[in-house]
Amino acid sequence: MNALITGGAGFVGSNLAAYLLERGGGVTVFDSLARHGAAENLAWLRSLGAVEFIHGDVRNAFDVEQTIKNVLPEVIFHLAGQVAMTTSMQSPRRDFETNVLGSINVLEAVRQYAPKTAVIYASSNKVYGNLDHLDLVEAETRYQPRTLHKGVDEGTAIEFHTPYGCSKGAADQYMLDYARGFGLNTVVFRHSTIYGGRQFATYDQGWVGWFCRQAIESVKEPGRTAFTVSGDGKQVRDLLHVSDAVSAYVSAYEQIASARGEAFNIGGGIENSMSLLELLLFLEKRLGVTLNYTHLPWRQSDQKFFVADNGKAERLMKWVPKTTKEQGIEDTIAWESR
Repeated sequence: MNALITGGAGFVGSNLAAYLLERGGGVTVFDSLARHGAAENLAWLRSLGAVEFIHGDVRNAFDVEQTIKNVLPEVIFHLAGQVAMTTSMQSPRRDFETNVLGSINVLEAVRQYAPKTAVIYASSNKVYGNLDHLDLVEAETRYQPRTLHKGVDEGTAIEFHTPYGCSKGAADQYMLDYARGFGLNTVVFRHSTIYGGRQFATYDQGWVGWFCRQAIESVKEPGRTAFTVSGDGKQVRDLLHVSDAVSAYVSAYEQIASARGEAFNIGGGIENSMSLLELLLFLEKRLGVTLNYTHLPWRQSDQKFFVADNGKAERLMKWVPKTTKEQGIEDTIAWESR
């Protein structure tokens, strides 16, 4: 496989690049190195093998065009993007330019110079809005639907909330339309929570890693009150370990004939779902610590429940997640304890 990974020095990108390198694939990493941890991830990748690195920005059409013309990849894993809802509220223009314009730059370069190339795009569950139409029951530690036993499927109506939801959703739809209108081999992944090693989590992106780090710090400094929980903490997400995310991207390329032009909800599934409170309770028991935190108001358009129904991905891509949430959290604790 001759692969180009935009955002290849990021969290999922670096794990994907490492997987391909270890299997002898040709890998070109395209990254601006703007995000914290990207330079460290790139150094790690270089220690693993002969990775090709191009310092570029997806907002720059020339950078993208020249890279695709020169590399002529068999597959592009388009992971570069602005990834935080809160950041999109602070700078909607930058969010738009990175997520929408950057994706158009990729699509146009592929259309003109590499029309047979597969393009697998990282979208978001935020394209579904706040899902306030779900019939939810408030339990002791979580919200849960009365009837939605497998999670949210792709038949759910899209509804873009916040600049982040708008930008990821617009790029999501462009990807699908370039398959319809121009015959490109595009695939869209609408992700739930991804977590694991090499994620440099922050308070507004990568909540599993962030809370694991806060718990570890609380072991070192008992009684500290240094972090917050937005809302009541009962909001639920399904946890997808990064190794399973990597296998999903590889599966999409391997099954491109059936996956092209399709959007897939990709997550850990209902069995790997957790609320924020449930994660904190797990960490307290696992690390033998009492966590002290303060509550903040709900974040704008925060979903009280999102769990991906992976049925379509299993049917068309032959993919299912394999890592349990307990195994994944152990891996994340190990990474955050480094």
